[in-house]
Formats: sequence, structure tokens, C-alpha cells
Amino acid sequence: MNTIHRFLLTVSGGRLGWEAAKMPVLELTTTGCKSGDLHSVLLTSPVQDGVAIVIVASRGGDDRHPAWFLNLVKNPEVEVAMKGRSTRMRARVAGPEDRARLWPRVVAAYQNYGIYQAKTEREIPLVLLEPMP
Repeated sequence: MNTIHRFLLTVSGGRLGWEAAKMPVLELTTTGCKSGDLHSVLLTSPVQDGVAIVIVASRGGDDRHPAWFLNLVKNPEVEVAMKGRSTRMRARVAGPEDRARLWPRVVAAYQNYGIYQAKTEREIPLVLLEPMP
């Protein structure tokens, strides 16, 4: 999906591709936890929580966390681009209370996240991307 999204963004000059399945698309740039290199991935945000953007580390229900998640756990300062605007943000993995409050909203916005959770024994993390002070 990332390849298709990137192609659509490129050929449209950034006018198309910022929404998928009725969810906003963002480009998340993390610092590699091993390499220290910058890595970018396009993700959807099923819900927002105040000023925080919520993303889901589902990896389609795989038993392993996505690489971008491992990167931001080690290096929580990230770059987030939405509709071509880029902002420095701090990533925070939702704790039990936040996850319990947000997970039903996430699944209501995009039911496949519930299907992904059923496919794996790991608890799929929610990440809150918050503005830097």
C-alpha cells in the first residue's frame, strides 16, 4: 500500500493520497533504532484524541511489531507530514487506560483493526503523536 500511496502523492503533486478508507493518511519519519538512519512510512490515523494523532501498530495482525514502532519506542521524536505539512512530534505508546479508552473508537472507525487484533496474540499498540512543546 505504501508504494501505491507514494505513487499517487507523487503523480498528483501531493493533491491526492492523503486519505484512505475514510481515514487521514500521514507520513511518519522515524530514526532507525539500530542504524540511526531516517525511515518514512505512510500510515492512517483512525482517530484523533485532542491534539494527539492516534496511529495503530497493527502490521495487519502479524505477530511482530512493525519496524516503525520499534524505531519510535527507542527514538520518540518523529516527523509527521499531513497534506504536505511537516511537524516535529513526540510519540508516546498508549498506556492501559488510554488504550482501553481509545481502542473501541479505533475499531469503530475501521473494523479491520479488530480483525487484526484477533489474528495475533500480541496486544496491538496504539501510539499517540503529540506536538512538541
